[in-house]
Amino acid sequence: MSLLSCRHLTLSRGGRLLLDDFTLSLEAGSVTVLLGPNGAGKSTLLKCITGELVPNGEIHLFGRLQASWPADALARQVGVLPQSASLTFPFLCQEVVAMGRLPHREPRSAQARIVAAAMDHAGVGHLKDRLYPALSGGERQRVQFARVLAQIWQGTRDEPCPRLLLLDEPTSALDLKHQHQLLAMARALAGEQTAVLVVLHDLNLAARYGDRLLMLEGGKLIADGSPGEVLRAPLIERLYGYPARVIADPQGGQPVIL
Repeated sequence: MSLLSCRHLTLSRGGRLLLDDFTLSLEAGSVTVLLGPNGAGKSTLLKCITGELVPNGEIHLFGRLQASWPADALARQVGVLPQSASLTFPFLCQEVVAMGRLPHREPRSAQARIVAAAMDHAGVGHLKDRLYPALSGGERQRVQFARVLAQIWQGTRDEPCPRLLLLDEPTSALDLKHQHQLLAMARALAGEQTAVLVVLHDLNLAARYGDRLLMLEGGKLIADGSPGEVLRAPLIERLYGYPARVIADPQGGQPVIL
């Protein structure tokens, strides 16, 4: 079963075409990376999938039409990490992560256990008693990732179910170490009935962690394939206006963009 199916999505705003007949199907077990220059339609696509924007066309999630899902049921299976999350109220970090468990309606003891596990898994357990607004941008991003993990984390009473993880530029505020840690965690999650769709600007990170790369231009899908198939120097130069050189990593064989 396809976890996500987008069929012929088209969206215009203010006379500008944001998505142009976009079609996509995602299965569990893989990391799919959305690439393209600024304004290509990457974040717009994620907003359509989450229901924030309503395009022409059809979106199915886990075999059901998007509009037919109750919000709380869908929130238990779809975790979303936006580009930025504005939160100025002085919540503790553990309270922010606990927000991800609201759709689950579970005992506090179960919630506390999952929140602690998600924070430890994301490497932010030591921040649990810190005030969220006092954190650095990178720390906030990692706490928000823990919230998303908590949201799709299945409790002991939950029946196993497919899950979808949507990440919009999750590494934008992170240092080198934490960029790789977060994407490695996302890759580990891509399995056991889970699919990951992530927006990245770093082509080398996309090559290293993506199973499938989608290249967008002007809201249209122009390339779809493995890192080696998509990350070609002529295409990169045409889209980004940069005379890139692409070599193979001597260890893993994936493309490296210079």
